[in-house]
Amino acid sequence: MIDFIQTYLPNVYRMGWSGQAGWGTAIYLTLYMTFISFVIGGLLGLIAGLLLVLTAPGGIIENKLVFQILDKITSIFRAIPFIILLALINPFTRMIVGTGIGPTAALVPLSLAVFPFFARQVQVVLSELDRGVIEAQASGATFWDIVGVYLREGLPDLIRVTTVTLISLVGETAMAGAIGAGGLGNVAISYGYQRFNNDVTLLATFLILLLIFFIQFIGDFLTKKISHR
Repeated sequence: MIDFIQTYLPNVYRMGWSGQAGWGTAIYLTLYMTFISFVIGGLLGLIAGLLLVLTAPGGIIENKLVFQILDKITSIFRAIPFIILLALINPFTRMIVGTGIGPTAALVPLSLAVFPFFARQVQVVLSELDRGVIEAQASGATFWDIVGVYLREGLPDLIRVTTVTLISLVGETAMAGAIGAGGLGNVAISYGYQRFNNDVTLLATFLILLLIFFIQFIGDFLTKKISHR
């Protein structure tokens, strides 16, 4: 196997597994940026999506002021292209994590990119739930009981949109290479395409696709399992 890689994938072999530009490091950084930023941005998006549904006109706890503020914030952040967001919030990133470059710095813009995207996904999912079922279960309930009803009823579709969001995030980690974040996307461009190392580009692309297929498989499996309870 090693002989095959040395012969047919020489540039892949030279990069090695460890080190700053190694394959193991690139895989780890892609996973690190994808899942940590989703935990942060996804939580913010889930809260915002819930509040957008609950406080919307005709919502269970209707509040026009809260709805309008959240709706505008979500729309503004959703409209900013990610590569521009990277540069735009760089001072804020430095204030939060102490640096504007590297994988940890990338978590800030990645999280802010996830937040509006996931918030809108959550809003759509929860808005389409059967209103009669929600109101029947939420009658006389506390705020947290109402939240629980929405999450329970919308769980299968929430898993589905979580899958979509994670797949989108994998693509955005590639652009995060612009601030030295590393990862498989950065390897494909910086060490593959820009240096004419086609074998590096192909392997990095294959690994990204493998990660996406794995996320999709897990998401579909969980959605089907929960939907058929």
